[in-house]
Amino acid sequence: MPNRGADASPDESVLSLELHTAASTVAIPTIRTVAADLAARADFDLDSIDDLRMAVDDLCAMLVRVAAAGASLHCTFTVRAERIEVAAETDVDDLADPLPTGSFAWRVLQCLADEVGATSVPAEPGRRGRVRITLAKDALTAPQP
Repeated sequence: MPNRGADASPDESVLSLELHTAASTVAIPTIRTVAADLAARADFDLDSIDDLRMAVDDLCAMLVRVAAAGASLHCTFTVRAERIEVAAETDVDDLADPLPTGSFAWRVLQCLADEVGATSVPAEPGRRGRVRITLAKDALTAPQP
């Protein structure tokens, strides 16, 4: 049953799904499959589904590379009419430029998604930092005749 988000209109159904797994490359295929399945069920076109699948794959790979040893990867998928939003985050030990937002990989992510953002919380003594990447992908709709 779809959840209604706080910012959803009464006519808009919102489905929210959370995945929590080890920050490991082994989990990435499952996460990208979930993203593609959600997009397909939301009637996204095939190109948008593929773009979302590749964007989620790249997003997770970036986070797994910077994750602290033994960290978890938390992914939240929010499915709205004509849009899927993904937020993924993990703990990191050191925030000395953990997310190279000027890199080629970041540019590819920006090309695959309609919106991309990153935030980080610096590590404090005795505590890990946290890195979060968000993206949104809109469904392509054919022009009405």
